[in-house]
Amino acid sequence: MPKLKTRKAAAKRFAATGSGKKIFRRKAYKNHMLYHKSSEQKRRRLSHIALVHENDEKEVRLMLPYL
Repeated sequence: MPKLKTRKAAAKRFAATGSGKKIFRRKAYKNHMLYHKSSEQKRRRLSHIALVHENDEKEVRLMLPYL
């Protein structure tokens, strides 16, 4: 069997938790135009990592075969 290729775009966006059972991601909307957003939104809602939803987790694992 040939080796499976990792989708590099997904590898930059997703990572596994310590146990490897769940996948986490960054939250959206914290890249630009930050002066329009409140400090609370930037600090509390957008700064924390989020878990990938269980419905999408299978697709992410197919893109990252060695995660």
